[in-house]
Amino acid sequence: MATGVYNQAIGAFQSNSHINNFNHQHKFNYIGRLVVTKDFFSSYGLSKRDLRVSKCIEYQTSVVDSVSSASRSRTSDRDTHKKSNEAALILVRHGESLWNEKNLFTGCVDVPLSKKGIDEAIEAGKRISSIPVDLIFTSALIRAQMTAMLAMTQHRHMKVPIIMHNESEQAREWSQVFCKDTKEHSIPVIAAWQLNERMYGELQGLNKQETAQRYGKEQVHEWRRSYNIPPPNGESLEMCAERAVAYFRDQIEPQLLSGKNVMVSAHGNSLRSIIMYLDKLTSQEVINLELSTGIPMLYIFKEGRFIRRGSPIGPTEAGVYAYTRRCVYKSC
Repeated sequence: MATGVYNQAIGAFQSNSHINNFNHQHKFNYIGRLVVTKDFFSSYGLSKRDLRVSKCIEYQTSVVDSVSSASRSRTSDRDTHKKSNEAALILVRHGESLWNEKNLFTGCVDVPLSKKGIDEAIEAGKRISSIPVDLIFTSALIRAQMTAMLAMTQHRHMKVPIIMHNESEQAREWSQVFCKDTKEHSIPVIAAWQLNERMYGELQGLNKQETAQRYGKEQVHEWRRSYNIPPPNGESLEMCAERAVAYFRDQIEPQLLSGKNVMVSAHGNSLRSIIMYLDKLTSQEVINLELSTGIPMLYIFKEGRFIRRGSPIGPTEAGVYAYTRRCVYKSC
């Protein structure tokens, strides 16, 4: 019945000659809210019945207006977020590997996690379980990929990480997901060799303590911690930074700029390189930067700047490190 009255009212106003001749600035727009006074009616020779009809219209349009306002508010929020370019960036060094456990130089040798490393990856997942993740980047090495996968088993949204295979057209074709609902409950995982640990050359596979005894502690420390001196036939931190930071700027930063929340699971030296870029560290400052295995670091990307938030303590503390509502799941 209310709908009928509303339609009649619209017809009454549209057909009334006084309204049709009304100044353009006062044209009736039933999408917005019409506020009608008695003076308005007397000025245009309308009756009390028209006043009652107008109140009906006012009620109906106020409901429309409130819904429209809410929609505009949500749109405004999205626009504000888009303009602020705010997103979460999670960096996590892989858990302890089997060669970390044996105190061997690992570098680019593809070694899996130890039992302790598995536990560290799971604990890392608990720490970030309330922080949204839209996209995951890992190195091409299994220890970084295992860490990402195990961490995501603890996440509250329970989305499934899916490794993207883009090395060939056939790989892309064979790994397609054709169910829209399944896609929406998945997180793409992109593996990139540029995020690999730095290549330790002739040190790979050697015991660190025995190597120090053979070459001297100072020499080994220089190979491991100097910025621009590589080990024999290996990479320096500077060389590692060139590839890791270039990849971050070209592939990861645009995702953050678009508002996506990103996790990067990588290695001590590739992450030190990225943190050097994020925190604008000097070559002297970065050589003293130590990253523990399995400890995530949270940054907020906002208005083109990276703001360090530290390491989330646990799932109940995630809100402390979230910069806005968007960085914490309110529904969980």
